[in-house]
Amino acid sequence: MENRTGSAGRRKQAWGNAVATKPKVLITRRWPEAVEAKLKETYDVTLNESDVPMTVDEIRQALNDYDAVCPTVSDKVDAAALAVEAPRAKILASYGVGYSHIDTEAAKKAGLVVTNTPEVLSGCTADLAITLMLMAARRAGEGEREVRAGKWTGWRPTHMIGTKVSGGVFGVLGFGRIGREAAKRAHFGFGMKVIYFDAYPVKPELAAETGAEARDSIEAVLAEADVVSLHMPGGKENYHLISTERLKLMKPTAILVNTARGEVVDGVALAAALEAGTIAGAGLDVFEGEPKIVPELLATEKAVLLPHLGSATLATREAMGWRVMDNLEAFFKGETPKDRVA
Repeated sequence: MENRTGSAGRRKQAWGNAVATKPKVLITRRWPEAVEAKLKETYDVTLNESDVPMTVDEIRQALNDYDAVCPTVSDKVDAAALAVEAPRAKILASYGVGYSHIDTEAAKKAGLVVTNTPEVLSGCTADLAITLMLMAARRAGEGEREVRAGKWTGWRPTHMIGTKVSGGVFGVLGFGRIGREAAKRAHFGFGMKVIYFDAYPVKPELAAETGAEARDSIEAVLAEADVVSLHMPGGKENYHLISTERLKLMKPTAILVNTARGEVVDGVALAAALEAGTIAGAGLDVFEGEPKIVPELLATEKAVLLPHLGSATLATREAMGWRVMDNLEAFFKGETPKDRVA
């Protein structure tokens, strides 16, 4: 951790001469410049100038040194990190919609409020899911590598034949905000029939937007869909939900897309299924244990691999920061933050 940057620790209140101390806030990774500037105006802020993930020991120490800690999905805030007796911090205002990197039960035991940043990144993440679908179906990654390597010999009728997705069946596992946005793009943009499974009831009017049809199991979606797009939470309950057995249920022409959480997919099993021709292709933006990726996935040409770009537009990343600030403002006013998840 580098030296602290930020505003002065104290400010005079407008209604008198009393001096109020600004809450001390730690930002664990670099955020968009505009958000960092506003944070510095509002709080006594420490930035992680090195922009590398913090260790468990560093997070544990931060809980004793700051009033608020703002982690990201790359920070492992597990039970060990939260094993702090009477921490100074009372809120983990996470930057991201997913929060499986935080042990929420341990956070509650430590007296910490946990918030996330939903809604603001749904559209961009859905855009990327469709990008991955098209890249995997049309073998775009392979094609670019061939051109850049100087191996392309020119157009020919049998060269790099891909899969047509227009008019096919788009299967969504996890029909929440992002899943529904991806469904809209597939249905209205590519004329795809939408089917879905969600562990929780979906309001009929939300499914009606795309004419989406519910299926009664994950297996039913896998068997019917030409493209399966994953949008469920991570964590223990969905660990390796996409396994060898479930991959065998998919069509040999099918495409798997994951913009949810890396641990939802067994990467070794997926690589084996791709190489065996069990399914045709995969587009992945998230990985178990990222930034490390299992060698088997790196080795297969049938997988498109992106470095967790789902929300990576300036407008969205700024909106995520403003959402964190909204949660912090509510918390320090003694109110319940809008995006509290624990």
